Amino acid sequence: MTIPTTPEASGTIAGTNPAQEHAAEVEQQVVNHRRQSPGSRLLGVLAWVVGLIFIAPVLWMILTSFHKEADAATNPPSPFAPLSLDGYKSFFSAGPWPPILNSVTASVVSTILVLALAFPAAYALSIRPVRKWTDVLFFFLSTKFLPIVAGLLPIYLFAQKVHMLDNIWLLAVFYTVMNLPIAVWMLRSFLAEVPLEMLEAAQVDGAGLLTTMRKIIAPVVMPGIASAALICFIFSWNELLFARVLTGTRAETAPVFLTGFVTSQGLFLAKVCAASLVVSLPVLIAGFAAQDKLVQGLSMGAVK
Repeated sequence: MTIPTTPEASGTIAGTNPAQEHAAEVEQQVVNHRRQSPGSRLLGVLAWVVGLIFIAPVLWMILTSFHKEADAATNPPSPFAPLSLDGYKSFFSAGPWPPILNSVTASVVSTILVLALAFPAAYALSIRPVRKWTDVLFFFLSTKFLPIVAGLLPIYLFAQKVHMLDNIWLLAVFYTVMNLPIAVWMLRSFLAEVPLEMLEAAQVDGAGLLTTMRKIIAPVVMPGIASAALICFIFSWNELLFARVLTGTRAETAPVFLTGFVTSQGLFLAKVCAASLVVSLPVLIAGFAAQDKLVQGLSMGAVK
């Protein structure tokens, strides 16, 4: 009698099947995971300790925002002081919505402009590199060498000359210029990981440049685009120096509005903590919503 030599027959003779083999592999992985060395457990505990150290100031800020000013100003502060919503009432009674809307406008518009300009530039520097592309990248990086305060006076005089002081659109333009080098560098590293075979196949199918960038490249590097967009949004949202100098009452942003709670009379800590928490919520919500793409995008290209 001839013994069948097919894989199905071999699996039947051995008394196993792919599902059982997969279950056995998973079970073995779980056992190996439980048998961690003491060094691995120590590193895990250390990671938790470091994480708690980093988040402790944020938790303390949240707790302080629910205290009264007299309790928040005690030295040392008491974490068991009575809770109160006076800080939040003071913040919302001061009219925070126009500054928050200005911050949303400047951050969103600048982020969209940065992506619209950085994506083609990164394509030209990675997939279809131009001549002396390393010099171009260094030029982009060199624009970040100059301290912002060194260019503040010329920018202020320019804004005054063109009658654009206290204008939210001027801030959007400056935020675009500030974040563009970072976005180009980030997207360039992401686009460098795109296989050239995909682009060659798209060209064979007759796809043009814009179609290739929009339908072929963009979906592949979407985690990188999301991470670059989130970082540019955070930088624009948190920017204070330009907003403080170039805006007044109409284009005041949320960080500038927040600094208005700091007074020389003291007893402002609870209101500042409450305002900081509310102003930070849009960034926290955006980061939480895009955390999977952010982690994937920031780690893209780290391991080949």
